[in-house]
Amino acid sequence: MILVKQAGVYVNILNCKLKKCLAEVFKKNGVNLTAEQYLVMDTLWNEGTLTQQAIAYIIQKDKNSVTQFIDNLEKKGLVARSVAKEDRRVNNIVVTAEGMALKDSTKQLAINTMGLALKDIPEEDVHTFVTVLKKICGNIGDLG
Repeated sequence: MILVKQAGVYVNILNCKLKKCLAEVFKKNGVNLTAEQYLVMDTLWNEGTLTQQAIAYIIQKDKNSVTQFIDNLEKKGLVARSVAKEDRRVNNIVVTAEGMALKDSTKQLAINTMGLALKDIPEEDVHTFVTVLKKICGNIGDLG
């Protein structure tokens, strides 16, 4: 039982530390993004234009949080809202040219940061770690 509790505690600590570390790396390198905003941008870079609802589903955040992230990204000129032609109630989120200009360097900063977090951990262990995380996510999905 203690091991199960420790797993939950360390997953939470890891999440908090990664977000803080990434924010510090971005700030030090002149990238004006939080970890959550980066997650939204990375999703848009990978998937292209998406609805706010689709972004919320992909990054597993509630709609209100995603709306706030997008509001802030829009103020920074990195994304724009576009009303969907088929349903005026739906906003599509589009990366602006300024947002696209951040893509390569920002992704590289995030990859380098994760690389440093995983240093001295054998690749086989990282594969196992990712496999276990996926299984946990699946188990949690099965609970609901």
